[in-house]
Amino acid sequence: MNKSLSFCLKSFLLFYIVAAFLGCSGVKNIAYFQNLGTVDSLNNISLASFKEPTIQADDILAISVFTIDPLTGMQINQLATQSVQDLSGSNAVNGFLVDKNGEIELSIIGKVKLLGLTTFKARDLIREKASVDYKNANVQVRFANFKVNVIGEVVKPAIYIIPNEKVTVLDAIGLAGDLTLYGKRENVLVIREKDGKKEYARLNLYDTNIFSSPYYYLKQNDIVYVEPHKSKTAALNAPTRTSIGLILSAVSVLVLAITRL
Repeated sequence: MNKSLSFCLKSFLLFYIVAAFLGCSGVKNIAYFQNLGTVDSLNNISLASFKEPTIQADDILAISVFTIDPLTGMQINQLATQSVQDLSGSNAVNGFLVDKNGEIELSIIGKVKLLGLTTFKARDLIREKASVDYKNANVQVRFANFKVNVIGEVVKPAIYIIPNEKVTVLDAIGLAGDLTLYGKRENVLVIREKDGKKEYARLNLYDTNIFSSPYYYLKQNDIVYVEPHKSKTAALNAPTRTSIGLILSAVSVLVLAITRL
């Protein structure tokens, strides 16, 4: 009886180890830029040219105008608050809303059409209009709601509002906490709206050619989607398969032990 019990326990342990080993997924290949070369080699990679984003309708701009008279500057810089939703809650973004005609309205200065301009050119235009009445006006313009949407197999999928308009796909992935183990690093999808149409581009994080892609630098409202590997479905089903395997193994061991009594 003792020998049978000992045999039963040893057999059960063996089956458990085999089942657990089969249920575990292999180590995934997650290293980026695999064709970069060794640490001792010099790698010169051409970057994609960066094009400044242009102002479009419904953008929110943070604009500050400074004059010699502080009171006048305060009047010009009166802001309208717009509400921008992200996945973490409601964020209030202060700025000037670009209307459907591509215009904003500044106190005292009046309406200014900024549609299609970069923030640099918008700054010059507002400064020119302000200089009619104010000497040596200093103007600052930036996007207050430059946002990208990162979804799919990342640690923190969300809409991210970025204070810097020069943002790369790697910056967006970093904000989202990197890809999960199940994310397809060789097939990151960038979705962009241009002239009323959707553009799609697939980027390979294993390949250094990503740096020269025209989609390396993101634009306003771009969507970065990380598709899951098929292994995720297998991993989600693995606990069920492992449990069934363990139950069958336990039953087999018990039947074998009984027959040996």
